[in-house]
Amino acid sequence: MKTIKCMMDHLYWADGRILDALEESKTKNKDLLKLVRHVAVAERVWLDRLQGKGSAQYSLWEETEDLLAIRTMFQENAEQYRVYIEGLKEFELDEMIDYENQSGVPFRTSARDILSQVLLHGQYHRGQINQALRIESAEPA
Repeated sequence: MKTIKCMMDHLYWADGRILDALEESKTKNKDLLKLVRHVAVAERVWLDRLQGKGSAQYSLWEETEDLLAIRTMFQENAEQYRVYIEGLKEFELDEMIDYENQSGVPFRTSARDILSQVLLHGQYHRGQINQALRIESAEPA
């Protein structure tokens, strides 16, 4: 659990840093804004699945220009993940979670693997955003 908590703390920090970099860049690149929103919404989707809730109400790829709303979502995600993880016992990491993807297809995945997905998914897309910021001659996170 210690490793997962540490990695999640890094996720919360990295989410904030990528938003800082986007704000400082003053980018108008709608694809980057859409991508960072996608990361925030995907974190929320996976949290809902971990909690046994449906996630069909979320649209993963909407355009946005509202970085403040995204920052708020990241902060809410961090708070809710902290509560979830604090209540989690080590053995529960290997319990299977049944959920449906956004298309309604059923899946079954361990809580540990879902948390790994959340962590790696965010890293991947933050890397894409940083690369694009460099191309725009902006300072990456």
